[in-house]
Amino acid sequence: MGGKGPVKIVKGLAVALGWILIWQLLSLWVGKELLVPSPKSVIISFASLAGTVSFWETVSLSVVRIIIGYAAGVVAGVVIAVITSAFKPLDVFLSPAQHIIKATPIASFIILALVWINGSNIPSFITFLMVLPIIWGNVSKGIAETDKRLLEMARVYRFGRIKTFRTVYFHSALPYFAAAAATSMGLAWKAGIAAEVLALPGIAVGTRINDSKIYLEMPELFAWSLVVVIISMLLEKAITTLLGKIGRSAAAVTDMGQEGKVK
Repeated sequence: MGGKGPVKIVKGLAVALGWILIWQLLSLWVGKELLVPSPKSVIISFASLAGTVSFWETVSLSVVRIIIGYAAGVVAGVVIAVITSAFKPLDVFLSPAQHIIKATPIASFIILALVWINGSNIPSFITFLMVLPIIWGNVSKGIAETDKRLLEMARVYRFGRIKTFRTVYFHSALPYFAAAAATSMGLAWKAGIAAEVLALPGIAVGTRINDSKIYLEMPELFAWSLVVVIISMLLEKAITTLLGKIGRSAAAVTDMGQEGKVK
């Protein structure tokens, strides 16, 4: 068991080195740094950027904008899912909006948002729109698939609405919520960066990507793209770890409650 961690790390490093080698060979084959810069030039550019205060300020502001939109989308999605699950006519009325948001291309929303909203707020708004239908749909499905026998047991033991929600619906919807939260984080980050590229807030990763493209600074463009990938992986890992802890805590609370009833 203890040896699995190092083995996994070695495998990960081997895969990463393999892709870097492919990248290097592709760069040599193309033979033009303007088209495909070498891994070495990108790493040098990345190190140069990371050594500046403006780099960390830019990354921090982009993360904050996108986290705000993500959090708002998660909260709104859960609330709407709970309300529409309780009131079916409202679910029928609002479901077209959910499908429209999911079906409409991100670029269309960004262009509309450029007309309606201040540029610095567009990434948060777009992130919110991307996360909302995913959380809403998954949590609604989790609630709908709650075990009917557990609900019958809750009625027999005369659980109130709050206790039924906490002990039955919550645990049924939690796996669906966790999957949606992890998936939507990656989508939220990419959608937020895309919104920054088009909206061009004053200080943002997307703005720096656009500037690199305009001035044909390809190593810097690749370096900023690498930043986007790394932060996306870190955010998804953070969300997955957090949700895992919440799930274990909820399970522990439920087990304690069941033990108390037995005693």
